[in-house]
Amino acid sequence: MLKATVHIAVPTAFNQDESLNVEATLAHIHDLHRQGAQSVLVSGSTGEQHSMNLEEKLMLLQAVTEDQKLCGHMEIIFGVASIREIEAVKLAAAIRGTGVAGILLGYPPYILPSQAEAVRYSEKIVEASNKPVILYNNPRRTGFDLSVDAILQLSRLEQVIGIKEAGDPSTVEFLRSKIDKEFYYYAGGDTGLEDKVKLGFNRLSSMAGNVYPVEIANWFGKLLSGEPVTQAEREQMSKRIDEVFSGAPLLHLKAAIQSKGISMGICRSPLGNSVDNIL
Repeated sequence: MLKATVHIAVPTAFNQDESLNVEATLAHIHDLHRQGAQSVLVSGSTGEQHSMNLEEKLMLLQAVTEDQKLCGHMEIIFGVASIREIEAVKLAAAIRGTGVAGILLGYPPYILPSQAEAVRYSEKIVEASNKPVILYNNPRRTGFDLSVDAILQLSRLEQVIGIKEAGDPSTVEFLRSKIDKEFYYYAGGDTGLEDKVKLGFNRLSSMAGNVYPVEIANWFGKLLSGEPVTQAEREQMSKRIDEVFSGAPLLHLKAAIQSKGISMGICRSPLGNSVDNIL
């Protein structure tokens, strides 16, 4: 079971020639750990997972799991998704024997599988990894919307312990009324958190935490506990979140990390094509 209430979805560092920069990616995770972050998501959508081939994902997995200062002291969640099921299953199988705490199971973009095909894809990945699994529904990015019936079916698998719902937030209200076991509902991103907590979201997959790890964790903890929030606190947090999500979020996020002396480099094109020397 995953213990951390908040995990930070970290970007992947790339060199100027767009090659993978494992060292800088790990340096950023180390910096978050020093600031008190308990959990990170590696190779998710913020990590540009669909720009990476299987070999690159395996390189990143090996580097993270061999770093005992990270894997032994943080909950590492690894993103597993591919337009090719066979590659997603291979990655899940490679994760199986590692110290990775769990996986975020995403769905292939563009190809629009049927619900039955998506369920079978999920079952194969769950079986291959044998890790705690968070389902990831993000129809805006993938074009595919995992149905409520499919979520309920997959929730019956022992390893499936939650869902990151970046589609219709109201889905969570219905799921909570139907799923009897302990189940976690991850907000996908930091915007609108007060409303999402009211709907039943009880965990957070944070992007803004890359820049404000302590502040985001404290803010979300306060919302979950039901503590009163002042207007000043609300405005301050809104300003921080808007700062991260304005314009081209990944570009600005990497620039903010770069300002700390960690060379996150560029995003893989076409991201960044219209921005000159932002990094």
